[in-house]
Amino acid sequence: MRRSSFESMSCSVAQTLEVVGDWWTPLLIRDLLMGVTRFEVFQERLGISRNILTERLNRLVETGVVERVPYQQHPERFDYRLTDKGAELWRVIDALRAWGDRWAAPDGAPLELVHTTCGHATESVPTCRECGEPLRRGEMKMVPGPGRTPATPLPRTATPAD
Repeated sequence: MRRSSFESMSCSVAQTLEVVGDWWTPLLIRDLLMGVTRFEVFQERLGISRNILTERLNRLVETGVVERVPYQQHPERFDYRLTDKGAELWRVIDALRAWGDRWAAPDGAPLELVHTTCGHATESVPTCRECGEPLRRGEMKMVPGPGRTPATPLPRTATPAD
């Protein structure tokens, strides 16, 4: 079942979902981040049908998230590798992983994130690029940005009565 397109929405979240917001794509990106590159391995790991896998990989190539790199000529076969654009999705996938570890993994995290510099298990913590302080939801606000169009919904302004 094809969902409606978010293509016309002036919203960065909607535009991101336009690229990665279907059922299989985040799992493909997760596997790509873990080093999976071959069609057959994706299919085996995910149990996804060949036609759906082909469609998803083609879409990721079209959007510049993945590149197809030939590794065999007869028959022609490809590795799938994240582009720089695709590699930046690690933060999105890691946020989904962290949420799942906290709220959907009653027996504990299936995998841990280890910082290779120090060798310790860790978690990603968003910080302010200016002051370096951790970002907390209650200390953030959204304001119009340079790409805002009249169609971009503005956030509701909180008042002390809220």
